[in-house]
Formats: sequence, structure tokens, C-alpha cells
Amino acid sequence: MRYVQLRAFHHVAVTGGFSRAAEALHLTQPAISDQVRRLEQEYDVLLFVRHHRQVELTPEGRNLLAITHRLFECEARALDFLSETRALRSGVLRVMADSAIHITGLLARYRVRYPGVRVTLRTGNSDEVIGALYGFNADIGVLGVVPQERTLAVVRLGATPITAFAARGTPWAGLGTLDLGRLARLPLVMREPGSRTRARVEEAARARGLTLEPAIEAEGREAVRELVASGAGVGVVSEAEFGADPRIVALPLSGTPILMEEALVCLAERAEVRHIRAFMALAGR
Repeated sequence: MRYVQLRAFHHVAVTGGFSRAAEALHLTQPAISDQVRRLEQEYDVLLFVRHHRQVELTPEGRNLLAITHRLFECEARALDFLSETRALRSGVLRVMADSAIHITGLLARYRVRYPGVRVTLRTGNSDEVIGALYGFNADIGVLGVVPQERTLAVVRLGATPITAFAARGTPWAGLGTLDLGRLARLPLVMREPGSRTRARVEEAARARGLTLEPAIEAEGREAVRELVASGAGVGVVSEAEFGADPRIVALPLSGTPILMEEALVCLAERAEVRHIRAFMALAGR
């Protein structure tokens, strides 16, 4: 097994093709194909299923990719260490958040301090954020829960209560404070399973022997907001994410507050990657 063979395999896997891997490595496509072929032949293993110009990882290929992710990240960290003064002048930090509102100020401070680092931001529910971290498709995650997994490093961002909300002018807009029993009888617009906001409200309802049945289930926070604003029903959201929208009014929930604890997370094994460490340290100040 040679380094160039693993490097060729890794780049084909992460770029999704031999041509793109060749471009990334500044090599010819036949050279990349030959290196991967030699690796497969030497160890009598099929790493890719070839479909014309497309490739798909086999189960063995996916297992090897999990290893090469770590191998080439260690290589990058070694390069960072040897290039200490240049390490944070370039590169990419990939952030995935269940709600970007909790880190907008933090992102601005990070960009001021490290203007050479390009930041990408994607959104998804908490399950999707966790999946992206473990799949090495995100460096930093923002979650509506403080995870207990030892495999994750965590910086707490704070906690805010959950509130219900409805569109102005609807019969529900004047209800004022709601208890969970009343909420359960309203037409609910809720996010998809995997949403921590939904999960926290459902947990609180179950503790009181109640079941929350959504009238409409929508993917994403913005879809829920637009449906509620159109008068389709009543939604729930963290007060921090309620925002200033004149179309809707808050309907606070009575009783013990149902809190959303926002947290910044990364894989513990990647916590010392320089871009990640710098972002987590800035958040902890």
C-alpha cells in the first residue's frame, strides 16, 4: 500500500469522480485510475462500483474512507503545526446549524479575527447536524440540545424557553398564554421528526399524559413560520428564534418553562484542528 494510492482513493471518494480527483491533485485521470486500480488489485478488494462516468463507494470503500478522513486530517494538522504563523490565514470552516441565529454574532467576530478563512453555513435539524459531523461533512455544529456523547466536544451557548405562536387576525392570536392541554387541542404546524424543538414540546406533553398531533408537518423552521403566518395553524419555536415578524404573535406557554439549550459542538477527536479550535475558543469567551 502506497501513500499515493490512498490519496488517489480518498480524493475520488470525496470529490465523487476520477476526473474531479485528478483536477484536485493536478494529475491526469489515467494516473488516478491506475493508482486506485493498483490498490484494489494488491488487496483484492473492490472500493468503487463504476457506472459509466459515475462512481459509488462499496461498503469496503466507505469503511476505508472513514480511515482516510482521519489520515489526511492528521496530515493537515501536522502541516498546520509546521506552518503555525500561516495556519489561520486560509482554509475553510464548515458550519451546520439547526438555527443560524444563535451564531451570527460569533461568525462575524470570527471573520474579523480570521479574514482569510472562508466560512460555509448550512442548516438542518439536529439529527442532520449530528450526521454531518460524524460523516465529516461539517466541522462545527449548532444544536438545540446539549449532547451527552463523549465523542462530542461542547460549548454551551445559553438556554431560552419555547413559545407557541399564531398569525395575527386568526382566532388563536388572542388566546394569550396557553397551557399544554389547550395547545394539544389546536391545529398544530410542527417540524419534521428530528427537530429538537418538536421533541422537547412532545416530551413535556407526554409527561402530562398528552399527545401532540400535528395538523401539518413541515420540513424546516422557515416552512413552519410561513405556514403559521398564512393562518394554517399554531406553531412552536424557541423565543430566541421568534424574531421580529409583524405577521405573527407569541402565545407563551404556562407552567415550567420548556427550555431549548443551544450548544456549539464538534467531534472530540477533531477539537484540536486549528480552525475548529479557534472557533470553539472564541465561542467560550
